[in-house]
Amino acid sequence: MPPPNELLLVCADFNPALALLRGLGMRIEMIYPADDPHEALLTHDGRRVRLTSRPDAPPVSTDLPAFLSEFVVTKAGTEAGEGRAGMHYRDLIPGRLGGRYIASHIRIAEGGPVADWVHYHRIAVQLICVRKGWVRVVYEDQGDPFVMMEGDMVLQPPRIRHRVLESSPGLEVVEITCPAMHETFADHEMELPNGKADPARSYGGQGFVHHVAASAPWTEWHGAEAQVTVVGDAAGGLVEARVLRPGPGPVIAVPPHDGELVFGFVLDGSGRLDFGEGRRLGPADSFVIPPGEAWRLTHASDDFRLLHVSTGKMILPAASGRSGSGNA
Repeated sequence: MPPPNELLLVCADFNPALALLRGLGMRIEMIYPADDPHEALLTHDGRRVRLTSRPDAPPVSTDLPAFLSEFVVTKAGTEAGEGRAGMHYRDLIPGRLGGRYIASHIRIAEGGPVADWVHYHRIAVQLICVRKGWVRVVYEDQGDPFVMMEGDMVLQPPRIRHRVLESSPGLEVVEITCPAMHETFADHEMELPNGKADPARSYGGQGFVHHVAASAPWTEWHGAEAQVTVVGDAAGGLVEARVLRPGPGPVIAVPPHDGELVFGFVLDGSGRLDFGEGRRLGPADSFVIPPGEAWRLTHASDDFRLLHVSTGKMILPAASGRSGSGNA
């Protein structure tokens, strides 16, 4: 049951209903899930409205779902749905590994300003990599807005306030988040940029990272060349991220991973994934390898580029409080 001062509205089509309420002057306080929203809390003049298109759906848990390993291959061209702020999300891990992880291929077809607002997420880990185009973003205590170009990444720590400002036409990014189901909370009190620059700040035990691909060196990695990032250090080992390209040899042989997620997304080019029966991979294909399993990539084209993300054991941050409060 909703609180006494909260009106529950059940709708058949969520996005038009949300647009109608916002047009009446109500502002979003919370919405989920980002890739296919079906619940939001809105306020106006002390009134609260909880909008939902799935009244029987369970609430978001404050506990982290159990990790269920699975081998997954998702081919390019699968259907994308309209998500938060008009962005289109393609689900790269349909089974969500027990609800532990979501990976999304996100597109913004038309360039220009993005209908976003200052917000934050209750998450354990979130990483974003630009595949095509550019996007202008701004983050709490990270100075002025900046532009992310192709191959750039951000490690987005728990509850850091941020906003997407504008993008090029045809922007594509890949986003990996734990847990899969999490809320997006608005912060209407904070304006960004907020006049501070504290690059060393800790947000729930993690640092913010803006990885700039154009200036990052490459190094040998299990038969491939990997672009060096500082994501692992900033995340305290919770997540590692790198972009791979073919090395001097014909095989990229990756040893077993003793954490949780092993995720790959083909940014460009083609190759063959040698695991199980094997799969030919092309642009925008993705895969998940169960932990404890070795795998290989062969027959990689010269332009082959793979986003490779792996995680350790996850701990869910607290559901409330200011970012960097030490509760995460």
